[in-house]
Amino acid sequence: MDPKVFDVEGADVAWCPGCGNFSILKTLKETLSEMEITPQQLVMVSGIGQAGKLPHYIKSNVFNGLHGRSLPVSTAIKAVNPELIVINVSGDGCTYGEGGNHFIHNIRRNPDITNIVHNNMVYGLTKGQASPTSLRDYSTPLQIEGVALEPFNPLAIAIALKASFVARAFSGDIKETKEILKKAIKHKGYALIDIFQPCVTFNKVNTYQWFKNNTYYLDDSHDYNNREEAFKRAIETEKYPLGIFYKNSDNITFNESLSSYKTDKSPLYKRDFHEDKLNKLIESMK
Repeated sequence: MDPKVFDVEGADVAWCPGCGNFSILKTLKETLSEMEITPQQLVMVSGIGQAGKLPHYIKSNVFNGLHGRSLPVSTAIKAVNPELIVINVSGDGCTYGEGGNHFIHNIRRNPDITNIVHNNMVYGLTKGQASPTSLRDYSTPLQIEGVALEPFNPLAIAIALKASFVARAFSGDIKETKEILKKAIKHKGYALIDIFQPCVTFNKVNTYQWFKNNTYYLDDSHDYNNREEAFKRAIETEKYPLGIFYKNSDNITFNESLSSYKTDKSPLYKRDFHEDKLNKLIESMK
């Protein structure tokens, strides 16, 4: 299938020239086309930020929500119609900052969705403040003496909570990122892909070359079913590993935990509406 099927004609792309978001958009379009996923099958859900603009530039069903509040919406969409491919996309500020609590409890619920987080270690939309993943001593116009806080480690948090699928990619490596995305989308359960993505305007430290020099790929000897080993890799900072860190197929998905799907697997939107039963339920709650 031609990736151009996902092009939005006349889209006014609001990213800076050279932004790492462009390669993520290109990679995602190619991934979806190679997987034969149509725009009609796909729902893109996002929050606020430069990363949150990505669904505006890809032809599909789209829900653009509040800052940090997109994961509950993604969970609800998948619950109502499990036949849809639901991809949540936003940045490190939106997902790990404002949406940090949703991020944690979304892992626990394990909805069958893919969560792509653009991680550029800075707030790019609001002109360069430190984000939850900014490194210690990183200086910004606001944190003029450097960041004093420990960077938020989404992979370590996810593995500690026995997330279903945990991976990290780099936007500059399209081939490798595409393979990670394919495996994440095919995976049953919540899949987190943290993607290193340079902000060429506001982050002059974590550049394309910096990510190239400070990352390496996990090799075939890494056992992603070994949670302890995955956690050790997730807390490495001398060089940051890329690839699939952890997979856990033991947790049931959010939909599987719902009584609505115990005996009837049909999507909720296809079912008959029984007003009398709803009224009876409401009355029983008074």
